[in-house]
Amino acid sequence: MTEKEKCRAGLLYDANYDPQLLAERRAAKELLYDYNRLRPSEEAERLALLKRLLGRTGEQCIIEPPFACDYGYNIEVGENFFANFNLVILDGARVTIGDNAFIAPNVAIYTAGHPLDVEQRNRGLEYARPVTIGHNVWIGGNVVILPGVTIGDGSVVGAGSVVTRDIPPHSLAVGNPCRVIRKLNE
Repeated sequence: MTEKEKCRAGLLYDANYDPQLLAERRAAKELLYDYNRLRPSEEAERLALLKRLLGRTGEQCIIEPPFACDYGYNIEVGENFFANFNLVILDGARVTIGDNAFIAPNVAIYTAGHPLDVEQRNRGLEYARPVTIGHNVWIGGNVVILPGVTIGDGSVVGAGSVVTRDIPPHSLAVGNPCRVIRKLNE
């Protein structure tokens, strides 16, 4: 089983030293380098690069540079997607974001985690769990979303939150760790 297959199976895998994964991350970094250096007026070129990098996009897709990710091909965004400056997505596993999702500046979405065992961690092993963000979701500034989290349709995550577990649909959630403080009208 390759390291990529282990990753997709939810097993510990070698993310730091595997030649295939290193090459795929390098290819994404090349596209990101070009993307992050385009002039603001080069909107068509920016969208074309996003469509090459990401696994799926809607027709309306804006990610303000700078943008960083690991592979790109594991990221799927729906229609009318907007992400403000400094979005980081560590996409060892799939990241699925629905239609009409809005992400404020300095948001980090992590699918990658590391074992608590120091010897495994020092060997470069990690795991990846998918992250799902539903339709009509707003993620506030400086939010961190951890591996395996699902944020339900119509939810709002307040600025500065650290999302460690699922957020049900139509919820307002805030804090560190993030918790639901009330339901929102559907």
